[in-house]
Amino acid sequence: MPRLPLLIRAKGLTGPKRPSALSTTAALAVLAMGTPVAYATLGDEAPTASKPTAAIAARGKAYVETRLFFGTERSDGGARVTDRQFLAFIDEEVTPRFPNGVTIQDGRGQWRDSHGVIERERSYELTLLYPASEARLRDAQIERIRNAYEKAYAQDSVARIEEHATADF
Repeated sequence: MPRLPLLIRAKGLTGPKRPSALSTTAALAVLAMGTPVAYATLGDEAPTASKPTAAIAARGKAYVETRLFFGTERSDGGARVTDRQFLAFIDEEVTPRFPNGVTIQDGRGQWRDSHGVIERERSYELTLLYPASEARLRDAQIERIRNAYEKAYAQDSVARIEEHATADF
């Protein structure tokens, strides 16, 4: 019952006084009465990416969200990748493959390089969203983008994260 003392303190009953049996029973009753409501709203099964609820499915279509993380420090010791260089890379390599739009965010990251050294660097996060039905085609395009950046800017890797999503525009 670690939450009970917090509930009592919030009501202004602090200090050496212990709560009475009546106040403890009342607090437990209030907490217990709210519990069935919470469970009732969850239903028997939680929705999953492969089995969305009817309400979720009605709001959108199946999409894949891919996030790529681009570092700016070069493994060959060359100058850092600049904003201008990165945006030129987006124009040349990403936009032709994803002309409907992308999201780019500035970031700071760290990772362990191939020599075991923790590297901290400025980075870019690129978010791509595309229909799940295009996943096979998009996979090859995304791998070309990753390989092109690694080669052009002497990177050990470009991280890739994918999640299945439901989207509506």
